[in-house]
Amino acid sequence: MSLARTPRRLLVACLCAEWCGSCREYRPIFDALAKRFAEVADFAWLDVEDDSDALGDPDIENFPTLLIAGDDATLFLGPVTPQAQTAERLVQSALAGELGPLAGDSAEADALAERVRRWARNE
Repeated sequence: MSLARTPRRLLVACLCAEWCGSCREYRPIFDALAKRFAEVADFAWLDVEDDSDALGDPDIENFPTLLIAGDDATLFLGPVTPQAQTAERLVQSALAGELGPLAGDSAEADALAERVRRWARNE
């Protein structure tokens, strides 16, 4: 008899920097998104400088950067414009199974997603 594996919830994380004006502008949008999808996804807001120990010092070039991960793969990792519709569409697409794993070598992104999951559980 085999046991079915319980899938993890979708992870949606914003990697930002406090000094970034776009990140500060994006924060209320991200918080509203977290409330809207709270039943189906875990959300985390991380400052890449303040939380660098937990994140492993990822190479983030543009802010805000959104990370969306499913059970076993990172589905999206990239900068987003501070518009609610963009992030909402990405989360809905991930929940609907319309986003596949990142193309190419995603090992670094997958490891980052796992570190963010561990960080979020310890908060």
